[in-house]
Amino acid sequence: MTRAPSPGQTVGPFFHFALPYHGDRALVAPGTPGAVLLHGVVYDGAGAPVPDALVEVWQADPDGAVVQRPGSLRRDGFTFTGFGRCATDPAGRYSFSTLPPGGVDGGLPFFAIAVLARGLLHRLLTRAYLPLPPGVTDPVLTSAGDRAATLVCIADDEGLRFDIRLQGDRETVFLTTPGD
Repeated sequence: MTRAPSPGQTVGPFFHFALPYHGDRALVAPGTPGAVLLHGVVYDGAGAPVPDALVEVWQADPDGAVVQRPGSLRRDGFTFTGFGRCATDPAGRYSFSTLPPGGVDGGLPFFAIAVLARGLLHRLLTRAYLPLPPGVTDPVLTSAGDRAATLVCIADDEGLRFDIRLQGDRETVFLTTPGD
């Protein structure tokens, strides 16, 4: 007996059961020279934490090279693959132990972020730029206008904080890609 795929509307909050894997949030081992903690909270439109979201990160290596090595789903402790996945905890928090990305092709360094959560028919895509000196920008930040700050990490005592707001007054700027 074969089963047809379920429609996107039934995706539900099942991410914690099927998608996390051992080492998913550790792109590098904590304590690795140069490692940073990328962390934050996913909030819904009412400002409440989302306890059952899934955050994915893709990034270049510190030299700005797009990493194309296998091993993201089976970490070997040595290979930096530039991909991680983290289910939010009951307080909506996520975190990744990683390296700061370099800028690709002379662009500004950023983490590419995808968010999956209940009620979303498709993943949401955004960028988390490293903290920027005043006046530094790029086409994506410029197009975000007065909401550009929602795309920039804030350095704090733990590392780099990037909160994701799914709706509301301070909604994170989400991006579309060809085919969306």
